[in-house]
Amino acid sequence: MSEPYDYIIAGAGAAGLSLAYHLVQAGLHDRSILLLDRAPKTTNDRTWCFWEVGEGPFEGVVYRKWNRVWFHGEGISRRLELAPYAYKMIRGLDFYRFMYRWIAEQPNIAVRYGEISRIEEREEGVEVRLNGQTFKGRWAFSSLYQPLPQDPRYHYLLQHFKGWVVRAAAPVFDTEAATFMDFRVAQQGAVRFGYVLPFDARTALVEYTLFSAELLPPEAYDAELRAYLGSVLGLDRYETLEAEFGIIPMTDAPFPRRPSPHVMNIGMAGGRTKASTGYTFQRIQAQSRRIAHALRQTGQPFYPEPAFSRHAFMDSVLLNVLEKQRCSGKQVFSDLFRQNPPQRVLRFLDEETGWLEDLQIMASVEIPTFVRATLEVVGRRLGQPKRG
Repeated sequence: MSEPYDYIIAGAGAAGLSLAYHLVQAGLHDRSILLLDRAPKTTNDRTWCFWEVGEGPFEGVVYRKWNRVWFHGEGISRRLELAPYAYKMIRGLDFYRFMYRWIAEQPNIAVRYGEISRIEEREEGVEVRLNGQTFKGRWAFSSLYQPLPQDPRYHYLLQHFKGWVVRAAAPVFDTEAATFMDFRVAQQGAVRFGYVLPFDARTALVEYTLFSAELLPPEAYDAELRAYLGSVLGLDRYETLEAEFGIIPMTDAPFPRRPSPHVMNIGMAGGRTKASTGYTFQRIQAQSRRIAHALRQTGQPFYPEPAFSRHAFMDSVLLNVLEKQRCSGKQVFSDLFRQNPPQRVLRFLDEETGWLEDLQIMASVEIPTFVRATLEVVGRRLGQPKRG
């Protein structure tokens, strides 16, 4: 495959691999694609979860799915029916193996491994430097995440979590329902909850998750996981089979989508993480489809986006509530799931609700608290943050 490539994708994680897949599915199989990454992915380094109606493009690698979820919060401990949605789980290693097999069958895709040192704009495209070798392309797509500089107009929290795949001595897990949020843990001035994805009656991925500005010491996650397994789930005998740790930015600060004329940031680096929840996988798929459609229709990957998104603004308001600890996250999420059908909440988080449902959602929470947060968000954006 000769240079210049039509598309160079820097980073072959969920965003880069998904984009390559959607480009071909959109009929761009006659365009040359170069995928670059540090090394092949050979471990189960992460888990992606999302909700979906029907079957998606990666249904074949869905490891488990559930039509029900548990929610344990303030004034609510309920098994929620999600239909027509299903809550789905994809293991990272399964996704990588599927994509590597698929890529091997695509004559228009080349893969190279090494350290990417720079992506540079050129008059008619880009040059990407990998291990001292330069590759030329028409367009470059980068999922190489860089933390944003702090700007007082925006909010900066982290979703951080530690998870263990545990094997219990006896059948204890509800195989028909995942645990979406379990707030039966000490909040300690942050949003903290347990999360359980049962594989079978004795095996599950159990996570301890926080929304806060700072990470915990490494040993603290293990201590909290042990406490959750023992005190809340009642497990005193279990074997730990796997472990995972993750950090996801929860910020309303705008990520640069177009750092230069022929470069587009994708995935988390392109702001595709949902600011209020940390969910990313389905938003990556939507972005990849839109890029592929734009390239097919116009020859360039950039698509129009509204100057103002009310759902993004509401994310900012929630982040302000959590950052300022105006109301506990436990209370906020409990109010949402106690006073709304879960389908409405999921549509809202997918940014698919209309004004009526948005008003129903907003009426569920402590209105004076959220009004104060709204005023401060507006003030921050105008450069005059309000207090209180």
